[in-house]
Amino acid sequence: MGKTIKSTMIQYKKIPYYETSKNLKQQISRSSNSRGLSKVEFFIRKTRNYLFQTLAYNCPLNSLRVWLHKKRGVHIGKNVMIGMHCVLDNAYPEYIFIEDDAALAGHIYILAHSNPYKHFSNVLDSYVAPVRIRKGVWIGVSVTILSGADIGEYSIVTAGSVVTGKMPDKCFLRGNPAREIAKFKL
Repeated sequence: MGKTIKSTMIQYKKIPYYETSKNLKQQISRSSNSRGLSKVEFFIRKTRNYLFQTLAYNCPLNSLRVWLHKKRGVHIGKNVMIGMHCVLDNAYPEYIFIEDDAALAGHIYILAHSNPYKHFSNVLDSYVAPVRIRKGVWIGVSVTILSGADIGEYSIVTAGSVVTGKMPDKCFLRGNPAREIAKFKL
């Protein structure tokens, strides 16, 4: 039995609304300030994250894909399969938790943040929230998982679905937004 990945420390957090920058220097300055990092540390993290995500996206070997995502900060348990051409949040990979024995098919997007322009501040929050893929989950091809999603143990998300919010254990999930369509026993 593998260890459970602890994700109770990371919670929903408001972040500054997106603002365009006049140049690279201003963009690095704004982004590093919003993260509480030095400009150099932010630039190194951002560059490393981009390189590892790009390599993982096209890597033909699962064990190397998993290793690259772990190096980016994604929390990944044992015996996990991540298919090719998956995008695991480019800005906040440390908010993604994938537990033991989970399997992600190809072309999956996992987004741990929502960062709209400031003119939407009256209708949308700008935030980051953890995404939890529990033990034994199977995610079908071309699924989108949005910030704050929590997929219950041993559930199956069918191809093309969009997952938001908390989902139950041991069920089929389908649609946009994904809904429980059937329960099952193992």
